[in-house]
Amino acid sequence: MDEPGMSLLDQSVIKKVPIPSKASSLSALSLAKDSLVGGITNPSEVFCSVPGRLSLLSSTSKYKVTVGEVQRRLSPPECLNASLLGGVLRRAKSKNGGRCLRERLEKIGLNLPAGRRKAANVTLLTSLVEGEAVHLARDFGYVCETEFPAKAAAEYLCRQHADPGELHSRKSMLLAAKQICKEFADLMAQDRSPLGNTRPALILEPGVQSCLTHFSLITHGFGGPAICAALTAFQNYLLESLKGLDKMFLSSAGSGHGDTKASEKDAKHQK
Repeated sequence: MDEPGMSLLDQSVIKKVPIPSKASSLSALSLAKDSLVGGITNPSEVFCSVPGRLSLLSSTSKYKVTVGEVQRRLSPPECLNASLLGGVLRRAKSKNGGRCLRERLEKIGLNLPAGRRKAANVTLLTSLVEGEAVHLARDFGYVCETEFPAKAAAEYLCRQHADPGELHSRKSMLLAAKQICKEFADLMAQDRSPLGNTRPALILEPGVQSCLTHFSLITHGFGGPAICAALTAFQNYLLESLKGLDKMFLSSAGSGHGDTKASEKDAKHQK
């Protein structure tokens, strides 16, 4: 991980490989072919496949877990131990389960010390692999886009602020909120946290990106897209609120024009 902002990934989980001597050029070529610096094998290589935890029994999905994902789960901010990693990878508990897992990790260049302690609090998201977390975020985004009652919420709140004297200030507040929301949504859209096999080029400055990467690692790719989905729902609410205010402006202008005509007719009748 030599990209800026990725320094929070602890390289201590990567098993150190001794540097071959000049005499063993053949071994050096083999090492360069089969592994990366530090001894870890190809991060995009599939380590295992696990069944989804949230799928219904009739449509159980399986998600591929790459070597790179396993490294991320062993590194900060989570630093999973053998027990938790075994649970994430859906490995049945056995007498030598931890040792077998550590031996298999050593074969791909990862070091999992016995007795290590986790670094982050365990949440429901801890049990999800990246593939399922991203799937969950995608479905949540779809539901926010198609099912969130933005129009109903906007109409309800517009009725609470229907005073003609407040309409202009209300519209100014909504426009300001829309601008702030767009700025934040644009920031989140520039997040380039590592996920799956992707290593996109960074856009944000390292200080900001490292914080977003920390959040992404804690949520395994769910957090960023979920926030973007919620922001989309909020933006739809703001748009519907502005439409409702425009209708109220037209209604208020129309009623005012009608009152003027009525007063003119009364004045003629009195003459």
